[in-house]
Amino acid sequence: MTEKTKQAFGTWPSPISAELITQAAPSLNFMQSHGDSLYWVEGRPWDSGRSVIMCRDGRGIIRDLLPSPFSHYSKVHEYGGMAYTIDRESLYFVNAADQRIYQLSLYGEQSPTALTEEGPRFANLVIDTAHQRLIAIGEQHHENREPENFIAAIALGTGNISKLASGADFYAYPSISPDQQELCWIEWHHPNMPWDCTQLWRAHLTDNGLAEQMLVAGGANDQAIFEPRWSPDNRLYYVSDQNNWWNIYQADGGIVLSKEAEFATPLWQFGMSTYDFVDANTIGCLWTEKGFWYSGFIDIASPSLTQATSQYSSMQAACCHQGRLYMVAGAPALANQIVGLDPSGQVKSVYAPSTLDLDEADIAQPESLFFPSGYQEDATQVHAFFYPPTNANYQGLANELPLVIALCHGGPTGATDSGLNLKIQYWTNRGFAVVDINYRGSTGFGRSYRQALAGNWGIADVEDTQSAIRYLAEQQKIDPERCLIRGGSAGGYTVLSALTFTDTFKAGASLYGIGDLETLATDTHKFESRYLDSLIGPYPERRDIYLERSPIHHAEGLNCPVIFLQGLEDKVVPPNQAEMMVELLTEKGIKVDYVTFPNEGHGFRKANNIIRAMESELSFYQEVFDLASKA
Repeated sequence: MTEKTKQAFGTWPSPISAELITQAAPSLNFMQSHGDSLYWVEGRPWDSGRSVIMCRDGRGIIRDLLPSPFSHYSKVHEYGGMAYTIDRESLYFVNAADQRIYQLSLYGEQSPTALTEEGPRFANLVIDTAHQRLIAIGEQHHENREPENFIAAIALGTGNISKLASGADFYAYPSISPDQQELCWIEWHHPNMPWDCTQLWRAHLTDNGLAEQMLVAGGANDQAIFEPRWSPDNRLYYVSDQNNWWNIYQADGGIVLSKEAEFATPLWQFGMSTYDFVDANTIGCLWTEKGFWYSGFIDIASPSLTQATSQYSSMQAACCHQGRLYMVAGAPALANQIVGLDPSGQVKSVYAPSTLDLDEADIAQPESLFFPSGYQEDATQVHAFFYPPTNANYQGLANELPLVIALCHGGPTGATDSGLNLKIQYWTNRGFAVVDINYRGSTGFGRSYRQALAGNWGIADVEDTQSAIRYLAEQQKIDPERCLIRGGSAGGYTVLSALTFTDTFKAGASLYGIGDLETLATDTHKFESRYLDSLIGPYPERRDIYLERSPIHHAEGLNCPVIFLQGLEDKVVPPNQAEMMVELLTEKGIKVDYVTFPNEGHGFRKANNIIRAMESELSFYQEVFDLASKA
């Protein structure tokens, strides 16, 4: 074995370039089964950020369905999600550029043809075969008032739009029963988010609309319902957290199987899926437990859960197809791919698009940590993944501890997992340690853990981030004097709060983050316009708290360098959030970098922008800690 070269942490040469990040591992999501074919969406940063619908037919042949420049993407809720469906001979999808629904023949060389006019947005498309129409979640924008959301019916022949259900603030998961007689969906109202309180409804489908609408579950502020599904024998199932954990229920029969694990994810995008039916008596499912994802099958009659043994620890997009459970799965050293799992336990990869060609010795393996949120003996145990600096050819200097980057995920109702993330490996391979924190408020650890952030945003998340650093310092895994913090969106707020109200970190990176809570409360999109009611307090009644927790109003505490990265077309966290903070720091004479992306929204999808963002951040850290002179 070749002896490693000793060199200062944070300065190691690395084969993991920013360009490699954009080329090696396209995103995979939103699987569907129809006939003998399996469908999914593949996001390609290198192709102008296009999202292409893919198909694997019964012969195993895989092909793109969307000709350039068409791209699958919905702007409903601004986060979009699944926005396509398949009929016997046609694909229907929402096109990114104009938000119209297009029809594309699955056979022949025809170009997609528009079904709807520009104006309304759509997501969560399903086929109503009996009435020759699409059913979808619709969103109509208006001047001087918030958008209207509804369940839409779109005639296949004419594109005419009618409303099947309206009046609720939000809708998701329209699903038609196998006998084509009923429609189910979930809905919710301000100020709730879909992981706070939702309702499950069902109704009979008629030529003219819906009849006999009935509330199935939910209504009180004690449960969030996720992913209603019909079984092949026409029974309605759903996921609920009424017993603290997101478990699967049958509408007429109660809980299917009780487990201290989560069979759901926060509904940031339409079409998110964690279970499906192999047959009327068997559910193929994914669940998360103590930070890791698992897959297996539930025997409904028993009931019992059989866990599959596999190398995968990160999973999403469950879809049953021809007796197998398919999913997008990854592992700490394995990029996401599509795999199929049969009830006997056999796992088979069917599509692995990654071109990643790295020495496993260059991949940092995550260590799962639990540590107390504070100094109290009865403190909540917080979860994180720790990634040590890892490079096949380099190691740190003797008597030197590594710099550490604390990662704050978005949401804040989100979570991190152990799947391969090249944006983390980009740092660890250069000699940085990384701690990726599931602070209180994260999902995957039960409803009570998720709601522990209620009224405490900017406090609990910051405290947990500090606790992670303190724990790692006590273990002598990091240098507590060289701590960085980075995060995007809500994670960017945690970054700016930690830099303003604590002295734990020496510099930070805010990606489309939040510095002024009051401005955000009055200048964001409908989906999150009342989110702060639970995280902070109702506005304007508790304006005092908004001012108290906004970094912009406490400039005296922010005295370290910050880099801001911001899409100028961001409707979720508008650019004025970054601009106000940049102006404030500039006036104070604090080192600040402001990198903007004119053609990006909330998050960066195009390869050239991802590359520029990563390289700008690295250059910023190198300058802050004078790393170039130590290389």
